[in-house]
Order: sequence, then structure tokens, then C-alpha cells
Amino acid sequence: MTANEAIAAVLERDIQMLQWHLGDFTDADMLARPVAGANHAAWQLGHLTLAEFNAGKAVKPGSMPELPAGFADRFAKDKAKSDNPADFPKKAELLAQFERVRRATVAWTKALTPQDYGAPTPEKMQGWAPTIGQLAVALSGHAAMHVGQFQVLRRKLGKPVLF
Repeated sequence: MTANEAIAAVLERDIQMLQWHLGDFTDADMLARPVAGANHAAWQLGHLTLAEFNAGKAVKPGSMPELPAGFADRFAKDKAKSDNPADFPKKAELLAQFERVRRATVAWTKALTPQDYGAPTPEKMQGWAPTIGQLAVALSGHAAMHVGQFQVLRRKLGKPVLF
């Protein structure tokens, strides 16, 4: 297995992890907050999708599928405070959108050359992932961090513990 294949496999597994952790959530569950001030799952999933879309577009222009009109505005940081169901897509749409973007990330990851791994990311990403290789790995870490938050929400909602 090559490094590209290993990173791509982890990125693909994240799709399954998100589907598994959110699979028994209703659309109403997606808007529940584990504690006051915490972000709900609907905003978090949109945020994951938007962050990955922007990262992929920045390091490999043209690699990302288009997002629906207004998607970026719906998942701006200030929108995390909204509890209005009309402000967010349904769970199925959010999962499908994440999967579309993640599959595009997997595609550009599989095409990385050894030189790409050490190439710098755009300046605004330098503190998070200084190189393209580090970015490819960090995207999985970002998804995993949110899965951990979904675990807490699962407990609050009385859902079965998955791990």
C-alpha cells in the first residue's frame, strides 16, 4: 500500500464513521445541543463540508464539486447559534454533501506526488497544516474531532454508545 492509498483509505473511512455516528439521528436530533453554547450536529456537519471544500479548492483548484447556492452562508461561524430548522439542510442532504466533497478530497489525495507532500499550503492554512501532505492527514483528524463531539450528543440523546 502506498502512502496515497493509506491516506485515501482513512479519508474514505471517515465517511462511514460519520454515517454510523449520525445514522440513527432524526432531523430534530441534528439540532440538539449537548450543552448550552455547543454547536449542534447539523452545523458541525455543514462546517466540516465547507472547511474541506475550501481547503481542497485552495490546494487543488477545480478539484471540488460545487456546493449548493448559499451553502457557505448557511455554515458561517455566526450561523452556529441558530436553532431554526429552516436554516439548515436535512441530515440526509448534509451527509450526501459531505460525501461528495470527501470523495473529491480522496481523488486529489490519490493523485499526490512525493513533491506534493512537502509543498506549502496557502498562507491562511499554515498554522493548521503547513504542507499539502499534512493537510490530507489533518482533514481526517478534523472529522474525527467532530465524531467525538457527536459521541457526547449521542449520550445526551440516549442513543447507544458506539465505542
